[in-house]
Amino acid sequence: MSEKITFTIDGVEVQADPGQTILQAAEAAGIYIPRLCAHKDLTPHGSCRVCTVFVNGRPQSACTQPVAPGITVENDTEKINAIRKDIIEMLFVEGNHFCMFCEKSGNCELQALGYRFGMLAPKYPYMFPKREVDASHPDIFIDRNRCILCGRCVRASRMLDGKGVFEFVGRGPEKRVQVNAEARLADTDASVTDKAVQVCPVGALLPKRVGYKVPVGQRLYDHEPIGSDIEKK
Repeated sequence: MSEKITFTIDGVEVQADPGQTILQAAEAAGIYIPRLCAHKDLTPHGSCRVCTVFVNGRPQSACTQPVAPGITVENDTEKINAIRKDIIEMLFVEGNHFCMFCEKSGNCELQALGYRFGMLAPKYPYMFPKREVDASHPDIFIDRNRCILCGRCVRASRMLDGKGVFEFVGRGPEKRVQVNAEARLADTDASVTDKAVQVCPVGALLPKRVGYKVPVGQRLYDHEPIGSDIEKK
């Protein structure tokens, strides 16, 4: 058996297995590090940077940075949480997120992080981009207004579904998720049972005919903040 690696997170000694990332080791120890692009079933991506921590004083993404003996990790500090809040606010203004009308409200990870960090209204100006909605598929729709480019659907379709239905196209403000068909989602082999549909953290990729099925008050983050399940370990 490999020897454990010992390091600290906010002064708390944590033991990890060789090869684990800081995010994985922290979660096993009951320490929550906020994240959006990271998912337990997918390879680390490091794109959203919500999981940024300071490792020996330098910023790193916790989902991609492996543990090392003796490192000092800062996670829950005023400075780092301010960075995370800024990132979350920028994600809100870069898209068109109308939570009061979104069927993912209460189950949305972006919304839940906004609540956790006390976001009332973004300090950045809204961009109000023009983005496409593709409702051509009989069982799934894509609302790119809500997409945060986390890449979960791209990785899940390739790694878990074995299909490669989704991919990024464009650059900068024009970057978006596209399907592997000439035009429509309906022309792909995407299925409502695909993992790619299930891992979307926001309301960008959703199955049809199940919206608002769970009443307000019974949704995932209605009573406890996101990360509570990890912190109770």
